[in-house]
Amino acid sequence: MTVIQIQPISGGYAIIQAQPGSKVLFRERNYAVDEQGFVAIPFGREVAGLHEITLVDRDRTERTEAIWIDTRSYVIQRVNGVDQSRVTPPVSVTDRITAEAVKVNRARSAMSSLQFWREQQFIRPAPGPVSGVYGSQRFYNGIAGSPHWGIDYAAPTGTKVIAPAGGKVVLAEADLYFSGGTIVLDHGGGLTSSFLHLSRLLVKPGDIVEQGAVIGLVGATGRVTGPHLDWRMNLHGERIDAALWLQAQ
Repeated sequence: MTVIQIQPISGGYAIIQAQPGSKVLFRERNYAVDEQGFVAIPFGREVAGLHEITLVDRDRTERTEAIWIDTRSYVIQRVNGVDQSRVTPPVSVTDRITAEAVKVNRARSAMSSLQFWREQQFIRPAPGPVSGVYGSQRFYNGIAGSPHWGIDYAAPTGTKVIAPAGGKVVLAEADLYFSGGTIVLDHGGGLTSSFLHLSRLLVKPGDIVEQGAVIGLVGATGRVTGPHLDWRMNLHGERIDAALWLQAQ
């Protein structure tokens, strides 16, 4: 087992190379390596301290390596002026919100043999200053919400959003209740990117897009106070920090 790349911090990840057919065990979860012997494992927002990564070879031989994952401090961000119906939704939209969450979670759980995740250096999907970061505790109109899971890029409506790496479009929805216009790209290896609050979608499910291709336009749809792009990443269903892929890849 070789750890070929690691961001050892909460919200980070490790890329491991091993013999094809092996499995990696981390925090009581098994991750199978791909046909080339690679796998990426996620470190969630609250994962920190000393942990073990165990490799199980095809012959069931086990080897364990200890890793230290640094803690991080998360900022508190107070967002005011949000449409109150997007903070405390009426009962009439409960079924819609539940159905949309299932659809998005299914898309973010994509698992394919695409190799964009490992072969390309990720780039920013939009211009503009960063106005929100991963992990921050959000208060909407004074009410505590879930942590913020992405990077916010403040940019005018209509600004082009590009694919940070190649991928397959696994979701393209113009009007989700909280995230508005939303696209999810599968980069392979269990890694997906989500793009929220878009004013226009320029791709459809099933499209294969190249790195740098324009996939949509920045907007102010869903739960927002102004136009921006919210870019999020999930690895094997775990929410991780997209900024760490920009730094390391």
